[in-house]
Amino acid sequence: MLVGEQPGDREDLEGRPFIGPAGQLLRDSMAAAGMDPAAVWLTNAVKHFKFAPRGKRRLHQNPNRQEIEHCRWWLGLELAFIQPELVVALGASAAFALTGNAVPLADRRGQVETGLHGGPVLITWHPSAILRQSGEAARKLRSALTEDLTRAASITRLI
Repeated sequence: MLVGEQPGDREDLEGRPFIGPAGQLLRDSMAAAGMDPAAVWLTNAVKHFKFAPRGKRRLHQNPNRQEIEHCRWWLGLELAFIQPELVVALGASAAFALTGNAVPLADRRGQVETGLHGGPVLITWHPSAILRQSGEAARKLRSALTEDLTRAASITRLI
């Protein structure tokens, strides 16, 4: 199971997770890690798209702690239904939703923590964080994401 932050603009409009640019980067990283997207439950910690209107555009805003906690029951239902061997938290919001730990992501990336549901949670970068970078910084984050997804696939025998 892979858990992101919240739907983006396209995901909100189409009602499916990870179909925008971050979703394409995630699928590319999954393929590089040898992970089959069809074998993975993709969801978000927060179920609504939080945005600020700017003309005809809807600009993403990070969910706050209360919004993450408010949607945690829904994520808990998904975890109970799917019963994943491992959950991958994509980004700080997902990591907080799954573990209750708000320590910065840079100190936790690549680590497996115990989730609030009692199962293992692998912490990694959200693809949208990679898209906001350029050059060497983007390459390093993308490499780390692929490395973490490769580890997740080996843990869950998805390779």
